[in-house]
Amino acid sequence: MARIEFPERGLGEHADWALLRPEIGVGMGALSSAVYEKSKLDLREREAARWTIALINDCVVCQNTRAKRADDAGIDEGFYGEVTSWRTSTNLTSRERLAAEFAFRFALDHQAMDDGFWGRLREEFKDDEIADLTMCCGAWLGMGRMLAVLGVRAPEERLLV
Repeated sequence: MARIEFPERGLGEHADWALLRPEIGVGMGALSSAVYEKSKLDLREREAARWTIALINDCVVCQNTRAKRADDAGIDEGFYGEVTSWRTSTNLTSRERLAAEFAFRFALDHQAMDDGFWGRLREEFKDDEIADLTMCCGAWLGMGRMLAVLGVRAPEERLLV
């Protein structure tokens, strides 16, 4: 049970709680939709960043979420294990490792994003891709942290985004 009470609206705890303040909750839903439907990032790169933040936030909803088109992108449970070890993985591309590193630094130590890191990032990603990655990480960090703080449970059925 979540740490606050809210009416069940049939959307699942991960969404129902936010409708206590629909003026804000609807905006959060729109941001979430934009991140998952409008991102131009490669799905594996996006999932590498998302999974990294899901682990940092200790968000059970986020950790129980998977990409809709995972099979098409060659994403399986082994991929998530590789992302967990992004620093040493030899099975991730350099862009996937950088997406995970960006998410890690974004969430835990943004001050450590020094010129060397930005140089490596900009060798691999165009500026619009970095903007995309930044907005996605901001959404995941904020929304996942809210779910974790409130103790929102993962739905019984895995979420696909």
